[in-house]
Amino acid sequence: MASGGLQLLGFVMAFLGWIGIIISTAMPQWKMASYAGDNIVTAQALYEGLWMSCAMQSTGQIQCKVYDSLLKLESSLQATRALMVASILLGLVGVFVAVTGMKCMKCMEDDQVKKMRMAVFGGVIFIISGLAALVATSWYGNRVARAFYDPFTPVNTRFEFGSALFIGWAASSLAILGGSFLCCSCPQRETSYPPTRGYPKNASSTGKDYV
Repeated sequence: MASGGLQLLGFVMAFLGWIGIIISTAMPQWKMASYAGDNIVTAQALYEGLWMSCAMQSTGQIQCKVYDSLLKLESSLQATRALMVASILLGLVGVFVAVTGMKCMKCMEDDQVKKMRMAVFGGVIFIISGLAALVATSWYGNRVARAFYDPFTPVNTRFEFGSALFIGWAASSLAILGGSFLCCSCPQRETSYPPTRGYPKNASSTGKDYV
């Protein structure tokens, strides 16, 4: 029962992490304009994401523009896109594989060993998915930080971490932790010993002694 509860907890955490990775990928707030200079302009807030750039006016109106050409984008941004999409696809595969190996599901009940292996395999896929998202968000965040502290970057073009990065970091950590729980939820195999052989009982004496 304890392993089943750990397995269910791991699946829920990994699934929530996968949903968070999808949300982080779709959000445009991967980096936001920094107003750290002397001339602070708060009439609008600028955001940039993996797919579009947005400007939010002080009235609350948001205008977004999708990037025109894929070939004009920086190679690092294209790599970040690829890692996040790969993380989402791996997470989708991990959901189906892990559901098949869950103890509460009826499928593959006749072979518990294969069912257990499916749950472990799903956990491994979730871990890889979380690592891909973690690498993508950390790489993007490192580029934002380096550009912010670069003295040659103009003050009015500096950006800070956006909310999508923090959601991505939390989601990838959930996916990795949930996948680890799925891998650790398998019960240890019990050592099987050969059945003890019974010894024949001594024949009861008939009361006659033979010489």
